[in-house]
Parts: sequence; structure tokens; C-alpha cells
Amino acid sequence: MTFEELQPKVTDILHHVNILREEKLLQLCHLLKENIDYYDWVGFYFRNGEKEELILGPYAGEPTDHTVIPFGKGICGQVAVSNQNFVVPDVSAQDNYIACSISVKSEIVVPLFVNGVNIGQIDIDSGVLDPFTEMDERFLEFVNKEVAKLF
Repeated sequence: MTFEELQPKVTDILHHVNILREEKLLQLCHLLKENIDYYDWVGFYFRNGEKEELILGPYAGEPTDHTVIPFGKGICGQVAVSNQNFVVPDVSAQDNYIACSISVKSEIVVPLFVNGVNIGQIDIDSGVLDPFTEMDERFLEFVNKEVAKLF
């Protein structure tokens, strides 16, 4: 399924009135993981109140031990500080990478802004080397703009 085909499905999930936010995010994670071949783990991390740490939110994929990530640590922690997209074509070449699984070869993290404040991020791991393009970034920015409307 193409990103263009997925966009209306993303908005359908997020605008469903009788579903709690956590469930919408979980459905969204499953939608992306099941429809984009190289998205092997899809999840959200959110800032833990005023603390400089991220806590794991809804996700689809293998369970992870990384339920709390300090700001600055790993790719997710770096995005929490930089407020910039971070595409990692090859995780083995990254010094500040927190390994979740030996099968992960690449990662993309896109920050989630609500009223200009970085409240979290979408994090995607892939078992494929260097699969993420600018199209992934634009699509995930669209996803996060839609998710931001839930907050």
C-alpha cells in the first residue's frame, strides 16, 4: 500500500469518535506495521510530564525493554532534544544507538509537536538496511500532524 493510500486510513482511525486515544494510536501502529513492508516495529514515545525522559506509548511489534529513555540517550532521546527528524540508515554505524533487537538494521524517528512543543515521537525500526526515504519522513510528519489533533 502506498503512503497516499494510507493517508485516509490514518485519518479514519484518528477521527473515530468512540475510541480512546491510546487505542487509536495502537491501531495506527498496527496499520503502518502491516501495510509498509519494511516497518518492522512502530511505536510512540511520549515525554513523561516535566521529566527529561520519554516513556513508551502504544506500539506494534516485538516487546521492548526500552520503556523509559532519558533525553539525549539513543536515537529517540536525541530527537527529544534536537526536535529534528532522525533517519539512521545503518544502526551499527551509530555511536549513540540503543539496540532493541539484533534484527534491527535501520531506524527513523520523527518528533510529535503539539502547539509547537515536542511532546513525543513516532519511532520505526526496520530489519532492512537504509530503506527510509524523504517520502517516509513526509508521510510520518503527516501522521504526527494528525496525531497532534488528539492532544
